Amino acid sequence: MFYQLEHIGSLEPLQIEQGENFNYPQHLHQCFELIYVDEGKMTVTVNDVAYPLKKGEAVFIFPHQLHALSSTHSKHTLFIFSTHVVQTYYSDLADKVPQNSRFTLSPQSLYLLKNLCAKSPLYQIKGTLYTVCAEFHEQTEYCDANSDKENTLSKILFYIEENFKTACTVQDIAEGIHYNAEYVSRFFKSKMGFSCNFYVNKRRLHYAAYLLSNTNASCLCCAMESGFTSLRSFNRNFKEHFGISPSEYKKQKGLA
Repeated sequence: MFYQLEHIGSLEPLQIEQGENFNYPQHLHQCFELIYVDEGKMTVTVNDVAYPLKKGEAVFIFPHQLHALSSTHSKHTLFIFSTHVVQTYYSDLADKVPQNSRFTLSPQSLYLLKNLCAKSPLYQIKGTLYTVCAEFHEQTEYCDANSDKENTLSKILFYIEENFKTACTVQDIAEGIHYNAEYVSRFFKSKMGFSCNFYVNKRRLHYAAYLLSNTNASCLCCAMESGFTSLRSFNRNFKEHFGISPSEYKKQKGLA
């Protein structure tokens, strides 16, 4: 299992990838993911449940769900998109996961997806993906994301998602999930390959980028709202991660 680090703090609302005879090991990331089989057959495993898919079928994966892809004769299209693109849907179901991740796209939704690209206008991306979310919502039931009491990693990630805007140290996380802080620190790094503090920082940057591009709030307000306690620290971290300052990014979006 590994964490796709490139999906922490990505400024791109949507990534589209096409593959053939594709295999990918068990992993997780911070985004929604939609996998559609264009030809042949593919097996997608989500949280240890295997979904055999044939042409025309799809799987919808929530943030932080473990998943893997396996195929010998198939073509597929993969859509990875930020939670902020479908913020209302994500907010309503932030503490839930699907009981069944497989579903069928309507001809209308499939047409919209096939005419979508990463450079499409944001309103087109949002409209299409909200349509897909609505169809998926009609075809599945949900359960509590934290219902698996033995899944320590899920509990840690869920706690961070709920608390990264405030104080969220390893000690805070450990107390929140009733574990020893030293154990949480070692466990998280062994599973993810980086520290809790590193992940929390990237999560804050991701949220700050969303605020900068979707609100008229100042850089200082965006920093504070995202959990940073210093504008100087925020500016430094933002530029190191994205290669551009928060104010420059805001100007690019026409909101400065």
